[in-house]
Amino acid sequence: MFIPFFLKLKEAKIPVSLREYLTLLEAMETDLVTYDVEGFYYLARAALVKDERHLDRFDRVFSEFFKGLEAVSGAEGVETMDLPEEWLRKLAEKHLSEEEKKLVEGLGGFEKLMETLRERLREQQKRHQGGSKMIGTAGTSPFGAYGYNPEGIRIGQDQSRHRRAVKVWDRRDFRNLDDSVELGTRNIKVALKRLRRWVREGADEELDLGGTIRATAEHGYLDVKTRPERHNAVKVLLFLDVGGSMDDHIRIVEELFSAARTELKHLEYFYFHNCLYEGVWKDNRRRRQEVVATHDVLHKYGSDYKVIFVGDAAMSPYEIVYAGGSVEHWNAEPGEAWLRRALDTWKHCIWLNPAQERAWNYTQSTQMIRQLFGGRMYPLTLAGLDGAMKELSH
Repeated sequence: MFIPFFLKLKEAKIPVSLREYLTLLEAMETDLVTYDVEGFYYLARAALVKDERHLDRFDRVFSEFFKGLEAVSGAEGVETMDLPEEWLRKLAEKHLSEEEKKLVEGLGGFEKLMETLRERLREQQKRHQGGSKMIGTAGTSPFGAYGYNPEGIRIGQDQSRHRRAVKVWDRRDFRNLDDSVELGTRNIKVALKRLRRWVREGADEELDLGGTIRATAEHGYLDVKTRPERHNAVKVLLFLDVGGSMDDHIRIVEELFSAARTELKHLEYFYFHNCLYEGVWKDNRRRRQEVVATHDVLHKYGSDYKVIFVGDAAMSPYEIVYAGGSVEHWNAEPGEAWLRRALDTWKHCIWLNPAQERAWNYTQSTQMIRQLFGGRMYPLTLAGLDGAMKELSH
């Protein structure tokens, strides 16, 4: 059954060799892992993946190929199976009809929500489930997990179900975008070519065909002429929103990221979540240990940089206009303050939005971001990219 898996890895451009595949089979024959999907995952990854840049693609192939396979406990011949924790959790999830959702009211503002949470933390002495007030699960309380409330704080739930949380009281891990995604089309690269400004620099040289022809004609023998190689001198700074609702747009943003890494010689990038705050990062796996101060970024990259923010701009409006409004941490200043600083620093600054343009008017935060950028928000479509590159080229 592992041959199709091996071929899937090859299709995903993971450089796995036959020798590595045989190593995996040898390990399986020694019963190194038995009835353990997680153990097999780590074994296969160790045997087949030799470069950490390919881990994301390996995870996607593994997830797709072994989808639905659960870990079985017990030795061979023992007909027992532990119910996965995920199954048990789903039993507790709260599913409401649209009519029921309309009956659930928010607490009336960010300050009131935070004040109420502090009161609940003082009052609560035990676990709650299904209620509408205390911190618990599967209820309509603004605090907890696997329930529903139009404006609350998510506590103890690994993934978003409604994307309505004002804050998330849990550690969330995001993955880096894959900059080597094979594009299905060259159109994104073609659009990025509008940013080219050629200069001749560096020690590398290229053939000067016209000069070679002229010199050969003059001298009567082959006289090869060279000249410094041309490079694209345009400098671009990318800010990439990652995690949350951006998970729906990973593929198209990876295509953009991959094309930008190919076409732009002077490219710098940073990740952020939802809105720009006091810190950004280069590696999502170490985003808590290796934070780069946004203040330093603003002063390091000069006004000659072309700056592109990429995100769906879908968030709680509190994240933009309130100190402490960030969904993940307590921010001393609202996101709006940092976005204005960016716009003051870089004259050529636009926002690319992968969400469908017709939906922008239905999201208050998207309208706010678009207004902050003076209307310079473009859809992440070919037409949108064309318009965005024209704006940056002015």
